[in-house]
Amino acid sequence: MSMDRVREYLEDNGYAKHLVEGGREGLIRRWREFVSEVEKGYKLGLEDYRNDLDLRMIIQTAQAEDAEVRELDERLRKMLTPTKKRLWESGAGKPFWDFGYPRNASGQLLRDLKLEGIEIK
Repeated sequence: MSMDRVREYLEDNGYAKHLVEGGREGLIRRWREFVSEVEKGYKLGLEDYRNDLDLRMIIQTAQAEDAEVRELDERLRKMLTPTKKRLWESGAGKPFWDFGYPRNASGQLLRDLKLEGIEIK
């Protein structure tokens, strides 16, 4: 989907103004930042983590995926400890990012995962 079509999709589907204005590039930039945060050690709680996972499904639904997104996905996949219990339902299907938590989870995220009944390995 072209840059303008991604913005149009975001606007037509009621996404926040900052996402619409950022368009495809903004979505991918935010996904890149999220993956980097996970690699460094995600500092926020589970609700923020889930909101960040929604970015990936928006990218998929808006057909904004490319080689960079696939590379970022692989970086994230390497950082996740798989779970049978779904952490979030960012969209249809069973995307890998909904079924794992950062292996370096600590602080608030770790506490929230335990409260959700996620078995930490």
